[in-house]
Amino acid sequence: MASRPRLRTILLILSLIVLTIPLGGIAVLRLYENELVKQTESELISQAALIVSVYKQEYLNEFEEIRDPVKRSSILKGSSVLLPLPPALTAANLTPVLPELDLAHSPIYPPAEKAIQTEASPDPLARKAGERLAPVILDAKKTNLSGIRIVDYQGVVVATSGEDLGTSLASRHEIALALQGKQNSLIRRRHSDSPKPALTSISRGTNLRVFVALPIIIENRVTGVVVTSRTPLDVDKALYASRYQLLKGGLFMLAAVLIMTILATLYIRRPVNALLGQVDQIQRGNKAGQTPIRNPGIEEVAQLSGAIAQMAVTLEQRADYIKTFAANVSHEFKTPLTSLRGAVEILKDHYIEMDTAEREKFLTIIDDEADHLDKLVKRLLELARAEVYQFDGTVCAIRPALDKIVERYRNGKLKVQIEIDDLTQTIRMSQDIFSSILYNLLDNAALHNPEGCNVKVTINRVAKDKIEEIRITVSDDGRGISEANASRIFRAFFTTARDRGGSGLGLTIIKSLIEAHGGSIELLPADKGAAFLIKIP
Repeated sequence: MASRPRLRTILLILSLIVLTIPLGGIAVLRLYENELVKQTESELISQAALIVSVYKQEYLNEFEEIRDPVKRSSILKGSSVLLPLPPALTAANLTPVLPELDLAHSPIYPPAEKAIQTEASPDPLARKAGERLAPVILDAKKTNLSGIRIVDYQGVVVATSGEDLGTSLASRHEIALALQGKQNSLIRRRHSDSPKPALTSISRGTNLRVFVALPIIIENRVTGVVVTSRTPLDVDKALYASRYQLLKGGLFMLAAVLIMTILATLYIRRPVNALLGQVDQIQRGNKAGQTPIRNPGIEEVAQLSGAIAQMAVTLEQRADYIKTFAANVSHEFKTPLTSLRGAVEILKDHYIEMDTAEREKFLTIIDDEADHLDKLVKRLLELARAEVYQFDGTVCAIRPALDKIVERYRNGKLKVQIEIDDLTQTIRMSQDIFSSILYNLLDNAALHNPEGCNVKVTINRVAKDKIEEIRITVSDDGRGISEANASRIFRAFFTTARDRGGSGLGLTIIKSLIEAHGGSIELLPADKGAAFLIKIP
């Protein structure tokens, strides 16, 4: 059997695809915004590291011009933090500064505090080094759009890309950490009263600003800090800048929707249309509707198509059965009715001319045919009940029913012998049904065999494939059933004893009752007489 997806699987896949489109877009935008922050931090680290290196060179140049050892010592001792001696520089202990900010986990600090006016004098060497770097910082700002500040060991600004030269920034968190020799990065909120800039503008409308602070360490002492800051590119501008790539992504999503549509058509719409076509063929009486559709697509449609095809076959068989049954009933009723009508017409026309014996003859014909019709009607009612009978789980004792059967045929034309094993005490059917089945089989044997026929009823319990069943064998040593008639004995109205009152419904009723209990009946091959095997779960 071909493996087909189930309808719920198709719907689940389509739903997940639809769900991933907005969720994927949100996740991508969030990740993209986070990457913009990391990219900004990385650029600021590079700028700050370069400025630290250049500043240290300028600072040392100024320091080398001082020849007085006492003055040199006093300058170095003025630095606020003395760091431990660094290890020798090798490939194993290189410590590059890596981006560490993450919008999902990094705290967002308030906007930067304003610079404080101070009366403290800046470090002379730091001031001179800052003066030499100031033109470079201002010129670099035109390209990298970053805010750059260099402070001495007191936190006093000695070089800036802004207008806060000579002020103190020692109170700011990032600078305080860097003055202790700890490089750090942080995100601060940014407030702007200006309207959001156009997408094509170089201004950025993000409400966050990234700060990077790197300590300036000379001879194991923190002599200052370089602070770089910049607003990361906002998502709108980044999306505008990547509009062509986004167009490609949009086309990809459109392709995904088209694929979903094709899948829905292939696995749902087309099979459903084929199913409707199958139903239409059945309505028009076309036998093609009795065959399941070839490409059902999904398992549920395949099952439904198979069920519809089976239902169509069953309905046709049922209709044929009803048609045949009606014809047989009509035929069975026609003969006695014809006899009745003929006898009544003769009596009406010649009643006065007839003598008593002739009148009795025709009245006997009427009585016999009426009795025949009465038995036929009763048999038809028994067959109707048998065909709609539903087993209710009743269990009955076998031996009491067998005792009644033996008693009934004790002085009859049959000699009945019963054999039953000790393990078989009950059977899954009511006592009336059990008795009715055996009575019908025994009466059938009595009808078709001469007087004195021996009938043996054997009942035992058999275990097969871990399933137990009761087997009842009813065999006789009578005339038997010819090979030509063996295949027809369970058909309604088939009988070879119609002249002896046979209706041809007995075995049909038995078969229906047994099948209603989940069992079966079959004619066994026999050297002499007839033998029937009944199996009941």
